[in-house]
Amino acid sequence: MPMKIDRINPAALAPPGRYCHVAVVTAGRQVHISGQIALDAMGQVVGEGDLSAQAEQVFANLAAGLAAAGADFSKVFKTVSYVVGLTPEKAAAIHKVRVKYLGEGPYPASTMVGVTALVDPRLLLEIELIAALD
Repeated sequence: MPMKIDRINPAALAPPGRYCHVAVVTAGRQVHISGQIALDAMGQVVGEGDLSAQAEQVFANLAAGLAAAGADFSKVFKTVSYVVGLTPEKAAAIHKVRVKYLGEGPYPASTMVGVTALVDPRLLLEIELIAALD
């Protein structure tokens, strides 16, 4: 079967720029969720200056992307997180929110990277993920 990629931009997420929010690959059926930031469905920043509030919005956006593809967090096998000014305390704050969605384990393969800035200076966190659909 030839590989096919379906690109989905769920109405629950802010309109995308030069990317799609969700890419579903039929070769092995995976879903790749583009890096999600703390924007609500209207494209407004949520939780300016509050990492925990931004993490809640980011994970809600990831959940919406997974649901649009017919998946949930139990199928996630890879995450990449970008955190402005990463410290152990910031990692712990993100983890508190993360376990609400991913549970206490088993955890997906994960990378967390400290960065100096994201696309908008009000944003503190961006997370992308890959999940299995089959």
